[in-house]
Amino acid sequence: MNLKESLLSDMKEALKARNSLTLNTIRGLISEIKNQEIDLRRELDDDEIISLVSTQIKKRKEAAALFDKGGRGDLSEKESQEMVILQEYLPEQVSEGDLKNRIKEVILELGIVDIKDLGKVIKTIIPEFKGRADNGQIKNLAAECLK
Repeated sequence: MNLKESLLSDMKEALKARNSLTLNTIRGLISEIKNQEIDLRRELDDDEIISLVSTQIKKRKEAAALFDKGGRGDLSEKESQEMVILQEYLPEQVSEGDLKNRIKEVILELGIVDIKDLGKVIKTIIPEFKGRADNGQIKNLAAECLK
């Protein structure tokens, strides 16, 4: 079962269980997927859907932070709950230690000694951990390893 079918199945389950938060979150995600498919004029594959889920999680995280700052804890909590629901559709995230070890291996393989070549490290690592690690985290860890 691909990710899109899984989303549709989970939406039906949430509908039957009358779980409005899960239902609305999944409906919103499916709507985003359909909008992307219309824009691209083709169906999205699982990697593209995972990328879209990651984007939605980042949006929820930013919104929750803004709601906290504005004193709207209720809305912040709702965004956080939606974030948890969306994270179920991401592949298992790689640990920071494993990511750091792989970055060090790539640095040694490529023979990089200067921070100026940070882009080469990132360019090698990102496709390997697509969807399993945040690109910002990869960049920060690579920069840290090159210092």
